[in-house]
Amino acid sequence: MKERIKCLIIGSGPAGYTAAIYTSRANLSPVLYEGMQPGGQLTITTEVENFPGYPDGISGLEMMEDLRKQALRFGADIRRGVATACDLSKKPYTITINGEKEIETDTLIICTGATAKFLGLPDEQKYAGKGVSACATCDGFFYRKKVVAVVGGGDSACEEALYLAGLANKVYLIVRKNYLRASQIMQDRVLNHPKIETLFHTNTLGLFGEEFVEGAHLVRFKGEANEEKIDIAIDGFFLAIGHKPNSEIFKQFIPTDENGYIKTHWGTAKTIIPGIFAAGDVADPNYQQAVVAAGSGCIAAIEAERYLNNTGII
Repeated sequence: MKERIKCLIIGSGPAGYTAAIYTSRANLSPVLYEGMQPGGQLTITTEVENFPGYPDGISGLEMMEDLRKQALRFGADIRRGVATACDLSKKPYTITINGEKEIETDTLIICTGATAKFLGLPDEQKYAGKGVSACATCDGFFYRKKVVAVVGGGDSACEEALYLAGLANKVYLIVRKNYLRASQIMQDRVLNHPKIETLFHTNTLGLFGEEFVEGAHLVRFKGEANEEKIDIAIDGFFLAIGHKPNSEIFKQFIPTDENGYIKTHWGTAKTIIPGIFAAGDVADPNYQQAVVAAGSGCIAAIEAERYLNNTGII
């Protein structure tokens, strides 16, 4: 079964919903498929303090619900579904949804975001759902008054550590390098928090426990003269080491960088293929902020409208 439309948006989050708002207001009758995680990564973020217009902050889930409602208000057709294949070799472009339905579209806006990375340890799979998590706000409740560890050194890791510190008795922050990459305000909050112990120069070798996570095997100063292997007792192990862009199905047709981020023309959302645009974290290896994603969604929508006008489709 095929359906023909003018504008298709793949993925939600700030980029996808903003693109839907702008394309709807431009009477492009956009169809948006929300993907595996409707609302994107912000739905699992506790407090958003740095998005303009929310002086008192807002939960990520509430903010995404607001953006979704706004897109619906202007007539966006928002659907549940995941893009599983594509053919971008000819116009109209074809996207397959859930391995079944084919959408033919004159313009495509890719807002598929990025997913959390793991260390690649066998124990991460062994204890998945049994102490290993990539989402503190999803699973933190289960670790009230317990001891947990967070792996990572950026803003996300610090945010997760601070969130967990409000629930757990103790939080270890395991940092591979000898410094935090997070913003200065986040560093100050973490390093001065009485419940958070930061372990610099530390790598995780594995996890242990009979059925659930009971501890982690660590190595400090790996490869140096003072290398030291230690074990820490923990009940939960949280990953916060970055994300992988969800660009896999598009790579055959659209160039990406070495990490998989879709390449766009500088200062635009345009890809190498006319009529196909990329916005948000799937095309942003540098900033990965909600306000930047929303802005890029706006840019993609305006460029899609201009493309349709210039080609005489509308």
